[in-house]
Amino acid sequence: MPLYDYKCSEHGLFHELVSMDNHQVPQPCPTCKTACARVILVAPEFLSMSDERRKAHSTNEKSKHEPIISTTDSRDKKHGSGCGCEQPNAKKSQVMYLADGSKIFPSQRPWMISH
Repeated sequence: MPLYDYKCSEHGLFHELVSMDNHQVPQPCPTCKTACARVILVAPEFLSMSDERRKAHSTNEKSKHEPIISTTDSRDKKHGSGCGCEQPNAKKSQVMYLADGSKIFPSQRPWMISH
């Protein structure tokens, strides 16, 4: 059974093990036996979080359930102006073939081994 939080107006918060079917049923306060409603507690650091960080958490949570699907159209729209890929003379990855037939990628990724 899960542990739920309830709040007595006179004695404050208390926790009770309650079945999931009865989680909305008010529970008696352990001190005064008054029926008390269930409360949902929010982590205090979430309330004082900056808007940017809260938005990042929201985006991450959304992407967990709704992944972004990459298509040619979405990639073209993503970059926008000033990214360098729109410039006609932008340096593209070039392959150079050596005399023995092997290929190299000069100054692009020297750690990359071609196959």
